[in-house]
Amino acid sequence: MASSYSTDLKLELMVTGENAGTWGDITNTNLNILQQAVAGYESVALNATTGATLAFSNGVTSNGKNAVLNLTGTLTSSVNVVIPDGIEKTYIAKNATTGSFAVTFKTTSGSGATWAAADKGVKLLYSDGTNVIDVNSQINTINALTLPTSAGTSGDAIITNGSGILSFGAAGISTGKAIAMAIVFG
Repeated sequence: MASSYSTDLKLELMVTGENAGTWGDITNTNLNILQQAVAGYESVALNATTGATLAFSNGVTSNGKNAVLNLTGTLTSSVNVVIPDGIEKTYIAKNATTGSFAVTFKTTSGSGATWAAADKGVKLLYSDGTNVIDVNSQINTINALTLPTSAGTSGDAIITNGSGILSFGAAGISTGKAIAMAIVFG
């Protein structure tokens, strides 16, 4: 029986008694793939009009297996960064492209997380094998508090309605109270 490969990282899974004299090299390759998945960093140049399809090759290091991806290139249209369907993995990805176009990180046939045209930020992403999800966009609550979805204006404070819903607004703090609070709390 021949070796097979793991679903997500494509590690070589050797059969007992197979690869006599070469199992050490195969094991070292598997460890390099694991290191890439846990701590690997790679810049991936995106094609100006099509983006990139990340590789997940059997038994070798591949750009899609890295933990951190720096997406580069000069874009002339909105593009996709695509990973194969069925891959379950987390990423930290930075949109370091130039050009004012959207970048979507997605699976081949599923949905994904999108950086807006002017967004050159960092996203924490995970693929569930079907879709790619932007972790930060899914976090709008802390325990029982619901966070505001937009920024307040200058001078606003975060206030609650008493039911755990936070918003920005006037907190009823006068200049005298604010100065006293600043002295007490630093």
